[in-house]
Amino acid sequence: MSQAELLWHRGVVALLLVVLLLPLAATLVYALSTTWGATILPQGFQLKWFADLWRDPRFLAALGHSLLICLGALLLSVLLVLPVIFVIAYYFPWLDGVMNILILLPFAVPPVVSSVGLLQLYSDGPLTLTGTPWILVCCYFTLMLPFIYRAVNNNLQAINLRDLMDAAHLLGASTAQAALLVILPNLRKGCMIAMLLSFSFLIGEFVFANLLVGNRYETLQVYLYNIRNGSGHFTSALVISYFVVVLLLTLLANALGREKE
Repeated sequence: MSQAELLWHRGVVALLLVVLLLPLAATLVYALSTTWGATILPQGFQLKWFADLWRDPRFLAALGHSLLICLGALLLSVLLVLPVIFVIAYYFPWLDGVMNILILLPFAVPPVVSSVGLLQLYSDGPLTLTGTPWILVCCYFTLMLPFIYRAVNNNLQAINLRDLMDAAHLLGASTAQAALLVILPNLRKGCMIAMLLSFSFLIGEFVFANLLVGNRYETLQVYLYNIRNGSGHFTSALVISYFVVVLLLTLLANALGREKE
């Protein structure tokens, strides 16, 4: 690649970064501004809106609720889906095509339609889950299936599952020991990618959270919806804080993944 082509590619990348970061930068400036109306630039800057946000117990509770639900769904999916993926990949590889169809079924039905059906099923009767975080954990578990299955299954195909299992068996390991001590450590990257994708998607989910739980277990997106008619500066501070929290958790997960390598 010539020097001119390299400079052109770098310029295109820089332009794309500016285009992507410009709305976020404008939101940050508005969150820090004292007033910003008829003038091109704000008339002053302050941290009042961020201070008000992080002192708001309702916001802190909503943030905690969102993190607990997302982490609970992640833990449930890893514990339940990983063994299923291993069994299919090792014993029944012909089921992979069937699973590719099944994991997309949650996205084939609109969330509003799914929510109405879930409300009718779990609003009363022997299993009343509407208005509790448990129904969100179960819903988010189904939404995570495509991310978890595809990322981990691709990772399994990349590590030559059968060769590793045969080598472990030759060295005297049982199938369970080989799966836990040989295969599982090699799936760390796939699991990390799946969990990061799932978390970034779930923490921004609104329809299920609003219809199935609402204010009874207010999540971050429901809180953002409830304060939409308030101060725009306060809402901007919330959007920036939401972005920073997701960014920090992503960086932390990547750092932990590198340390384990």
